[in-house]
Order: sequence, then structure tokens, then C-alpha cells
Amino acid sequence: MDLNFLNQKEPSPKGKKAPKQPRLAGNVLGALLFFMLITALYLVISGEEKQTAEISISELAQNVVAQEVESIVVEGNKLTVTYDTGVVKVSKKEEDSSLSQTLANYGVTSAALAETTIEIKSESGFMFWLVNILPFLLPVVFILIFFWYISRQVKGAGMQAFTFGQSKARITDPNDKHNRVTFKDVAGCKEAKEELKEIVDFLRSPKKFLDIGARIPKGVILTGAPGTGKTLLARAVAVFKMAKRAAPAIIFVDEIDAIGRTRGGGFGGGNDEREQTLNQILVEMDGFEPNDKVIVMAATNRPDVLDPALIRPGRFDRKVILDLPDRADREEILKIHAVKKPLAEDINLKLVAERTPGFSGADLYSLMNEGAILAARENRKKVFQFDLIRAIEKVMLGPERKSHLLSKKEKEITAYHEAGHAIVASVLPHADPVHKVSIISRGSAGGYTLKLPLEERRLQSKKEFIDDIAMSLGGYVAEQMMFGDITTGPSSDLEAATNIAQAMVTRWGMSDAIGPIALGSSRHSLYGEVPEKEFSEAVAAKVDAEISRIINDGLKTAGRVIKEHKKPFTAIAERLIEVETIEQDEYEKILVAHGIILKKKDIVAPPDKIPS
Repeated sequence: MDLNFLNQKEPSPKGKKAPKQPRLAGNVLGALLFFMLITALYLVISGEEKQTAEISISELAQNVVAQEVESIVVEGNKLTVTYDTGVVKVSKKEEDSSLSQTLANYGVTSAALAETTIEIKSESGFMFWLVNILPFLLPVVFILIFFWYISRQVKGAGMQAFTFGQSKARITDPNDKHNRVTFKDVAGCKEAKEELKEIVDFLRSPKKFLDIGARIPKGVILTGAPGTGKTLLARAVAVFKMAKRAAPAIIFVDEIDAIGRTRGGGFGGGNDEREQTLNQILVEMDGFEPNDKVIVMAATNRPDVLDPALIRPGRFDRKVILDLPDRADREEILKIHAVKKPLAEDINLKLVAERTPGFSGADLYSLMNEGAILAARENRKKVFQFDLIRAIEKVMLGPERKSHLLSKKEKEITAYHEAGHAIVASVLPHADPVHKVSIISRGSAGGYTLKLPLEERRLQSKKEFIDDIAMSLGGYVAEQMMFGDITTGPSSDLEAATNIAQAMVTRWGMSDAIGPIALGSSRHSLYGEVPEKEFSEAVAAKVDAEISRIINDGLKTAGRVIKEHKKPFTAIAERLIEVETIEQDEYEKILVAHGIILKKKDIVAPPDKIPS
């Protein structure tokens, strides 16, 4: 990354085209065509020579004595012999010897030779030298062209010494309608947009801020989970001019944590390239004058690892946090991504927004794109609601693996495993309601139980975590209860349950035995996040015991629920073995038929078949 803002290439003035650079491919192609032409000419000349019959000097001597030769043309050591019959043949005389001496050695007298016309040609002329030099010249020329081409490629890609101080920054033209991004193109992020609109006001009307004594911020850091719209927002704000020469301007650095991590962690010390780059950023930001009207904007999803010197006031003065979108924001984002897609009449984007809690803007874009791909794959001209429902599952869980066929035994185990998850989630009061159960493999999972919250929430209670743990262990308990054995299927369930229990004890103060103490901490090093132990062995033993207790309580709860609701549990499993997938409508009918009260919900059930 080049941060020498004072030595930048100026963009071409508006309306004037930059002079065209010579095209490397065209030059190479022209040179190759030229030498291919010479090669073809050489081959033609060589071919003509090879088509003329060649005779030995002894045979020529016999023909001269027999007076069959009309004329001989001497050109160096080459002899072109024309016979009385008009036939032309070639031969070679001895080196450093005249023709008469050579023929005399083979018994040709001067009188016999006098009967033949002899013509001497000097070794000169363009074609003579071309034909003789070309076999040696062509390989040399091709080697030179090859090295010239390679050097040009290397210079363009890697020889930065020749372009030191020239910016590689991409310039975004605000008048480019194809790549232009405005605040209207960014749905949700209301608070973040307000903050950034103020930055635009700083650049457009700095006087009203300076007159009242306000100082223009030097830097803004956008933070948030991946895919929440940090780069998109920056594109909506930033016109990437060449900094001070084109102020007012915004310089945008994406993924700044790659170079802005806390210094001192590398082996190279102060000479580490990453640290040198960070130092250059700090120096340049300190060099901005209050009225420079240049703002540095950066984006990261790891604000915790940034160097303190980078985020102190006076450099990056503001921190704009982009949260995951809520239901209303998700619906607005879906509307934006649906603009260029032909949607069927049954499309309900509100329903899709309700079924996608935790999705980022990037996830929603992927969802709409996958829905369009699914429709095109089935040769339909419009995207239906069923396509979007399937796309949700694909984005969340991965693609269906229909080729992954289960044996009869594995199918039965998977069905009872998923039925265990489903029945526990449906009975426990604080677990989310089930929307779909399937034993079709998706991603790395052999089957899945899809459950969604009744309403949007940002806080989760201890009771909800306890029921989530029991639900996660429902498959483990079901396998043990029905088959008297355990498979590798519940491995991810055990990991999820353990992680929740560990966080309850060490981070969220949800353990009576440990109390409201946060024990989990970590530091960031060259090798990533490293856990740090800041408590005694006795406390560690209590933590382990408490995690084990929570997991065991979850096992008991799951076992009790399955035993008390054995009939609906078995009915769900048997139906899964038969049809492989149970949608929400059918699933709830099974629950009602066995006396289980449904949880109150506002979400509309998705269609259970492809629209005709």
C-alpha cells in the first residue's frame, strides 16, 4: 500500500482523454509476424535448394569428361551445374582450391574443361548474406524478444522500484453511473449514515464548522461484522481524489487491521513492512492541517486489534459502528437487491426478512442471487417465494447433498436424531419454534432442524440458553435412548452446547456457583487470538465442574421431554423416514394431534411445494 500522498499521479482533466499507452501485446504481435515472414522466406529458399538434385564432385568430373555439361556457375564453394538436357544440379568443390584444380584431381584435363562454359559469381548480395546469417540470427532474435516481454511483465507486476512513490489507488469517478453508489443504495444503517452524511457536510461546507470553532475530523473508522456494509457506505461517501492536490477528498483504506494491528508483535521489530506502513499512515495524518479538507476513512471488523496510536483522538476521531440489520432493515435491503429481478406475484419480502435473523447485507444479497439461480436452473422466467425459502436454507446451511445417500440404518438414526431436537425445542417454553425438519444432508450436516425466534431480539436470557442447550442435546439423547449407542452425528451439537455453557459460566455470570464474574479474556498476538488464564487452578476446577453440571442438566431435561412425549417423537421420526423433510404446517399438525400446544407466532408458513 502506497501512502505517499504528495507524489501521486494526477487524474486526467475532465473531458480530456489520457494519451494512449503503447500496447505491449500489439508490439509483440507485430514483431512475431515480421520474423515469421522472414522465417517463411528462408524456408522457401531452403526448400528450393533442397529440391535441386545434388551430385558428388567425382560424378561431375565424369560428366565433364563425357561433355554432358553445358555450363558451371561457381559461387564460393557451391557449384550450379547445367546439363545439355537442361537439367540443373548442384555440387561442391574442395575448400581452398579452384574448380580447375579440383576437377584435375579427378582426371579432368584442361582441354575437356575448356569445352564447358564456366561463370564465376562473387559471394555478395542481400539474399546471400540473409540466407547464410538467418539460421544463426533467428534464435538470437527470438530469445531477445522473449526476455524483453518477460521484463515488461515483471516491471508491470512486481518491479516496484521503478514506480516507487506512484499511487496504485483506485479512483472512483462520482459521475460514473455504472459504479456510482449513493446513500439511497444503502438500506438500514440509519445512525451510521447520519454520521457519514455529516462528514460529507464537513467537506462540502467547511466554513460553517470552522467559523464556530469546530475542527474537521481527520479520520473515521467503520467497524462491524463482515458483510454489514462498511465498504459500501465508504463508497457512497468517498470520492477517491488524490488527497491534498484535489481537496476536499476522502482517502478510504479497507481492512485496515491488516496493517494497523498493535505494533511490536512482529519478528522484524521497527523494520517490519506492516509497521512501516502503519507509521507512514500516522505521519501523513499528523501532517494534515485543520483546513486541508482531507479525511481518512477506514473499515475493519477487528477494531480490538488496532494500534492505540491509530485510534486516538486527532487521528481517527470517530468510530461508526454498523450493526447487523433488524427485520425492517432486512426488508429494505431485500427490496434493493430485488429491483433487477423478475419476481412472481407470491413473493413476500416481509416473510423472507422475518426468516433471516442474523443475516448481514452481504448474506441477503447472496440469498436473492441464489434464489434467482435456483429459478434459472429450473428454466423459470420469474423468481418465486419457494426459491427464496430454499435460498435461505442454502445460505444458512449449505447446498443440499442429494447424492449423499444414507443406508437404511443411517437414515433411521438420523431421523430419530432430528426428531429429538425438534420435540425438545417444541416442548420447552424458552426454545425457539421449529419451522422445518429434514434428514437431507446439507453442507457437513447429515440432517437439520430449522428453528427461528418468534420476534427480533438483541438480548438472550439464562432460561433461553438452558433450553437451547437441552435442545442441542436432544439428538444425542434420542440416539442413546432408541439405539443404545452413540454415533459421531452429535459432535457439532456437543460443541455448541459446551460453548454456550462455557460462556454462561465465564463471560455472562450465569452460574450461581461461580457468581457474576467474567473469567474469559484473550490477547491478540502475531498468531491471532490467544486465551489468557487469569484465575487460579481451584477456580478453573469449579468452572469445569459447573460447565459439566449445566451440560448434564441439559441431558436430563432432554431425556425427560422425549420420554414424556414418546408418541409425537416417534411420529416425527417415522414421518421423516418416509418423506425426509417435514415443513412447518405438517410438523405443527403432528404436534397438535398429540396434544402439544403450539407457541404463538407471527411468521407465515412458507409454501411446501414448487409453484406451478
